[in-house]
Amino acid sequence: MLDALDKRTAPESLVNFAKAQINDVLMNVKGVEFVMVCSTDGFELGSVYRKSNYNTSKLAAVGSSILAMVSAFLNEINLTGCHSITLDAENGKAVLTSVPAPKHPMVIVTLVAKDVLLGQLLYALKEASVAIIKSDK
Repeated sequence: MLDALDKRTAPESLVNFAKAQINDVLMNVKGVEFVMVCSTDGFELGSVYRKSNYNTSKLAAVGSSILAMVSAFLNEINLTGCHSITLDAENGKAVLTSVPAPKHPMVIVTLVAKDVLLGQLLYALKEASVAIIKSDK
């Protein structure tokens, strides 16, 4: 039972560190509207935003499920280590980023405007993911 609860949460210090990392993404990449860090089983750990009209519980659950499904698909075609998924729509983009931390793996859900500089965003998300992984002790 403790293992299941451990997946849904993380130490407060790690959650606060992750929130600081996603806040850096929000502040430093033009066009970012919403960033959330959640557990791999779909529970919100924290979010930062410019627009707050999102159901964070549903985003966390669906985001982690999509990342898990795509990871399974990639395994079927012999590609390993799904790092991110970009969903491109007419009015914006959603990026799901894996944070494969050893003790407390997470998912970063990012919603952005359609004109975001995608390379800059992906770089910032990768940097945030690496920093969170290093902080998971």
